[in-house]
Amino acid sequence: MSEISIKKHSRLRPAIWLALLFLIVAILMGYNYLNRQYEPVDPADHRPIDVRIPANSTAREIAIQLEEAGLVHSANAFLSYCRKEGLDSQLKAGHYIFKRSQSVSEIAGDIARGAVVTQSITIPEGYTVDQIGRLFVKQGLFTEAEWQEALEADYSFAFLEGVSPQADHALEGFLFPDTYVIPEDITAQEMIQHMLATFEHLWQEKLAAAADENNLTINETVTLASLIEREAQVGSEREVISGVIHNRLARGMLLQIDATVLYCLPNHKEVVTYADLEIDNPYNTYKYLGLPPGPIANPGLASLEAALHPQEHNYLYYVARGDGSHHFSVTYEEHLRAKGRYID
Repeated sequence: MSEISIKKHSRLRPAIWLALLFLIVAILMGYNYLNRQYEPVDPADHRPIDVRIPANSTAREIAIQLEEAGLVHSANAFLSYCRKEGLDSQLKAGHYIFKRSQSVSEIAGDIARGAVVTQSITIPEGYTVDQIGRLFVKQGLFTEAEWQEALEADYSFAFLEGVSPQADHALEGFLFPDTYVIPEDITAQEMIQHMLATFEHLWQEKLAAAADENNLTINETVTLASLIEREAQVGSEREVISGVIHNRLARGMLLQIDATVLYCLPNHKEVVTYADLEIDNPYNTYKYLGLPPGPIANPGLASLEAALHPQEHNYLYYVARGDGSHHFSVTYEEHLRAKGRYID
């Protein structure tokens, strides 16, 4: 190699190293800049900011919405993060509350999980469909019109196919009473769907096998449970009352349960009169043998289990003592004496 060539290469080496150094610095600066774009806009700003992401929004539309709300440094940075983490196709619509103190990873993670604003509502055991509707309307979840429209919708659950055409409400008994944590913007139809799905899961997991053993359909089980729910004020009496109902059904006796009469009256009442007992309605168990056409309330798990596991005894009658408990009798004569003691 000539002396000139060696000198030329010697002059190029510093230039190459300098260019390489600039490239490394540029990469580091770009990396640091991108990381800063993922950091909170203002770590000290904890004020809540409402974000409502419309249905069918694209990842880019969501990114732009977040940038306009001042929650991310840039829409492009948010998109870049979501694509890198595979979240861009998982972002969900709904109502969210974010803060400028949250990072891109926190905000993107919440939207991908669907961590929308929620509220809690408790449906008491023994509520009817009408009472549940009034509760929802009172809480401001739905309007009366929205609830009624949802009741008329079709729901694809196999257990609803066994509902009697004579039942007052096709959904009565199957809107499982529980405490529900629900999205703030849930619709009435979505709420019913959720409650029916909760019942279906509970039935398959805890009740179906016992119903098969007792040769009871879902509708029969839930109807029995609804009677128990409305009659048993003391929890320990559920299985005893269930035994009475099973005994009377086995003997072909009228059930004569006041709660079934109250259910079919046009106006809500707390106490049955002798005139009420004359109403000609298939729910009137003073006139019609067997179970009523359908449930008279939405029973909880304890009453459903009691319907399937009645206490074995010879009781055929019971009368309220006035404190929520009941006196149980085997014979009609004993029952009359108990009535004289606690009612007459």
